Amino acid sequence: MRLSLHYSPCPNDTFIFHALASGLVAVPGVALDVALADVEGLNQAAAAGTPDVCKVSVAAAAGLLDEYRILRAGGALGRGVGPILVARGGVRLEDLHGRAVAIPGARTTANLLFGLLCCERGLSPRLLELVYDQVMPAVSDGRCTAGVVIHEGRFTYAQHGLARLLDLGAWWEEERGLPIPLGCIVMRRSLGLDLARAVNAGIRQSLELAHEHPEASRQYIRSHAQEMDPQVIARHIETFVTSSSLDLGPEGEAAILALLAEARRVDGLGALPGDVFLGG
Repeated sequence: MRLSLHYSPCPNDTFIFHALASGLVAVPGVALDVALADVEGLNQAAAAGTPDVCKVSVAAAAGLLDEYRILRAGGALGRGVGPILVARGGVRLEDLHGRAVAIPGARTTANLLFGLLCCERGLSPRLLELVYDQVMPAVSDGRCTAGVVIHEGRFTYAQHGLARLLDLGAWWEEERGLPIPLGCIVMRRSLGLDLARAVNAGIRQSLELAHEHPEASRQYIRSHAQEMDPQVIARHIETFVTSSSLDLGPEGEAAILALLAEARRVDGLGALPGDVFLGG
């Protein structure tokens, strides 16, 4: 059978999925149709029910759980990995009230965290949705007072003449005592548990092979990376590919459930289903 697999061109995803995409690892009896898109494009595709297996923001997963189940491998979750709120020099957090702030998509975990922060601080900024790699230029050229940056922007914002206003991931960690769950892999429930376990095992094998033979995926990663500097790519992978990318584990589950609950509260959704995750 054929399955569609969608993930982002970011180094953490291309590192994880290269072996599957290139055929070095296979899911028995399955051919994969791979498509890459930015994080908000992935969220929108999953909301439309297009992909069978898809990397999505954890915040977006909150609205997908009737149709999709969260797999245990392939996600981005950890400490010190969260989105960062940046601005030009001299801007303070309170200055954002009523001002334009660039975000990398309405359904992103980054936007959810920023919204939670704004509620806590009594701020009402005007949000401008942009593709994630356009956020920093919009702040640098004055179109926006601040921006929420993700992915390699965590390492490169100073090169754009920007300063960090707040580390939103660290804010979440301090508030909740949990790591920040950024992204996860979801798979259609209708495809069944046996196939979901096989796909999850394939993702794990792909990541294990990437760790064992990092040179094999190097060209694939570089061909898709927005930031081509090899040191930035290496830092990106080191930061966003963690032990939780192999398996969520109990702490990962707790972190995702906490963020899902916030997302569903904000969106006015009901209680979470009982089988959010693929069983261990």
